Amino acid sequence: MEGFSINTDLWNNITGYVTDIMANPFKLIIFILDILIVGYIGYKFIKSARNSRVWQLLKGIVLIIFITILSGIFEFRILNWFLTIFTTYGVIALIVIFQPELRRMLEQLGTNKFTKFFGIGLEKNIETKTKEDIYKIVIAAKEMSNSKTGGLIVLERDIQLNDIMDTGVRLDADVSPQLIVNLFVPKTPLHDGAIIISKNKIAAAACILPLSDDKEITKGLGTRHRAALGISRETDAIVIVISEETGKISIAKDGNLIVDLKEEALKNILIKNLVTKKFNDNNNKKGFRTKFMKKIKRSEKEKNKDKKKEKNIESDKN
Repeated sequence: MEGFSINTDLWNNITGYVTDIMANPFKLIIFILDILIVGYIGYKFIKSARNSRVWQLLKGIVLIIFITILSGIFEFRILNWFLTIFTTYGVIALIVIFQPELRRMLEQLGTNKFTKFFGIGLEKNIETKTKEDIYKIVIAAKEMSNSKTGGLIVLERDIQLNDIMDTGVRLDADVSPQLIVNLFVPKTPLHDGAIIISKNKIAAAACILPLSDDKEITKGLGTRHRAALGISRETDAIVIVISEETGKISIAKDGNLIVDLKEEALKNILIKNLVTKKFNDNNNKKGFRTKFMKKIKRSEKEKNKDKKKEKNIESDKN
């Protein structure tokens, strides 16, 4: 009956806590916050654990806990005793086995990584990250140009390219010169087609782009250049093309092709279109909203002043 008494005590604790909350509604807010905080910590922990070898172990622990609870409810005393002992000493075993992982988590508590673990701030500014990605893309394009490795790099802007990504292989990888160059190495599985860079990630590779059907413009152009023109006409994407025959770097933008770009010119065009225009427009919108709100406040103040003047005049007359 020991297992039954434990369950009874647990039930009494739960009912007592509920009664306490009903008597003091303020504690309900604390209770909700408590659940949200614990739930969020658990979610972040599980999310990080899924990318490590701890995940399989966690599933086993959950199963053991579940069986332990069931054994207590149905009064399987021997099984419950055995699982309780195993759980008690199993914690010590886990600390020993997963000492490196636990040490890493404890180190994060005393560093800036702790805030990153909970998804708070400290992520790189998007503008800075975009500039860094542009430098990496330019380095990759220059290296491919020197080795005359053909390439097609599509940089997504406001119009999403999910349909184009679906024609290739999804990657969701960080932008790096080495990876970009390796993706276009001849005779490799993903070299044929375009890579799509979206939201500061290499989203997909080996993607098929629509070809431009303008015969006047596309005379003398290869498949890569025609594909670059085609996607730049249908969307607002910027496309970098590296010619396999000449090694020249070109950019397709708004249906126009700028050919034979040097490293510095390529970098300037990308920064102008992907950083300067985008973030300046956002800042201008914010500035416009601020000015608009200031004008409203000024007009309200002026109205209040006029009302006060009218009241003063009426009081003088009286």
